[in-house]
Amino acid sequence: MLTTLRIKNLALVADLTLELRPGCNVISGETGAGKSIIIGALNLVLGERADRTLLRAGAESCAVEAAFEIGKLVRSLAPLLEELGLEPCEDNQLVLKRVFTAGGANRQFVNGSPATLTALVAIGELLVDMHGPHDHQSLLHPAKQLAILDAFGGLTAQVGAFAELARRRATLEAEKAALIVDERTYAQQLDLLRHQVHEITAARLRADEEAEVEAEHHRVSNSARLIELSQSALGALDGDEASLLNQLGALGRTLQELQRVDPATRPLVETHEQAVSTLRDLQTDLSRYVERVDLDPARLAQLEERLNVIHSLKRKYGASLAAVISFGDAAKAKLHSLEQRDAELARLNGALTKVNAELSRVGRELTAARRKVIPKLTKAVTRQLQDLGFQQSELDVAHSVSESIDQAHLPVANHKVTGLDTVEFQFAPNPGEPARPLRAIASSGELARVMLALKTVLAAEDEIPVLVFDEVDANVGGETANAVGDKMRQIARARQVLCITHLAPVAAAADTHFVVTKQVRDGRTISDIQPLAAKQRVDELARMLGGQGEAARKHAEALLANRLLPA
Repeated sequence: MLTTLRIKNLALVADLTLELRPGCNVISGETGAGKSIIIGALNLVLGERADRTLLRAGAESCAVEAAFEIGKLVRSLAPLLEELGLEPCEDNQLVLKRVFTAGGANRQFVNGSPATLTALVAIGELLVDMHGPHDHQSLLHPAKQLAILDAFGGLTAQVGAFAELARRRATLEAEKAALIVDERTYAQQLDLLRHQVHEITAARLRADEEAEVEAEHHRVSNSARLIELSQSALGALDGDEASLLNQLGALGRTLQELQRVDPATRPLVETHEQAVSTLRDLQTDLSRYVERVDLDPARLAQLEERLNVIHSLKRKYGASLAAVISFGDAAKAKLHSLEQRDAELARLNGALTKVNAELSRVGRELTAARRKVIPKLTKAVTRQLQDLGFQQSELDVAHSVSESIDQAHLPVANHKVTGLDTVEFQFAPNPGEPARPLRAIASSGELARVMLALKTVLAAEDEIPVLVFDEVDANVGGETANAVGDKMRQIARARQVLCITHLAPVAAAADTHFVVTKQVRDGRTISDIQPLAAKQRVDELARMLGGQGEAARKHAEALLANRLLPA
């Protein structure tokens, strides 16, 4: 559930913290008070595009932070966070934060880790189901309607099995398509692959050799200078009478004489002997180094040729020798496949025959399961619609099945293969009139109630913990408004509900009632939101009913009393 929503510098909100509670949370208030800012803030923290015109006047940045108690959702959320490289949840708490500035900077965080907008959207899809005045339009799409049917029937695992088979089939078909080319193209591919494989194989590359070759090339190309410097150093050590070792010899004789006069100077003689020994070691090491330096033009040419080969292969096949070697391995595998084309085609055709048979079997089983679920769904939704004022209406589902499992006949929802079936929800609001597709219904009020009926039916099956209704009760009233409130209460038994409403019967059904007010402080207009105590709820419901008179208050009290009755 959503536990806390904090908003800073968004539209009329300066700094607001909303502490939400389990069950049904209702937000009401005068038109223009800022109720929609709450929904806007929630949309922002769930990854919606930031509109910088909503930044509070005079503010440099806006921030929205939402804290969720994820509970059982941790099973599906934990692997997603790991996949996105984000911090895991501690104590089942998930914290999302979104910041944007007047200068255009846009930052978002998940559990304190920097994240992308795509990550917020992916996480938000598991957390919140948002329904505004136009969001029920998603009900008009057959793919969404098929997903609703599968959710109600608990067919998700069967749909996943079918989708996995379809993915295997697509992979096999792609491999087959890569082999089936005309003879000229086939010959060209063989020639190119053979050249690439030969060129890389003949080079006998090692992934770590480039640095070694470059280091040796540097030494060999500078060998003359290295010999010159080494010999100069040897000359300074022991080249003539003025050399260091000759001078140290004279110094040693002087120190020996000093020791004979004063035996206490023995440490000075020892230090001199150590210095002479160190210089003798240096002389020996320099001599050995000069012997190793090779003035070999042929070796230099070999190294330059090797570097040219390495650089040429990197330009053609990869940014590093490891990448070149990997390219060569892939080219070798593809060459082997093409050279064994007939045998490979036979293998792929056999695999496709098996997967097609399995796909057909699983598809038929999924179709049969959906046929059994359809009457159960229509009966359950029709019963809910009757409670919402459609006394003689009914929901129907038109169902068609593809005869072929060819890819062109596989319906897709959100890029996921969903089976051989296509469904379309149909609605007959009035007796004597034929059922029509939902997309043919003009009344937004009717669509909103159909959506609410479906959500009530699906509440137990849906794992998304937070359901937000933004004035979806528009264009309803009377007894239907009471029914809408009852439905909100039913849904809130299984999920947390956040509802913005202008209808007193809907607000009275809530477990917690918040009111949004608009005030002027220090010459600036701000929006504020506060939870209502029992007496304050009566006052607010009376206002929503049209007045503060005794009749309105009694009506408000009656609505609240009715909330305590079983739904």
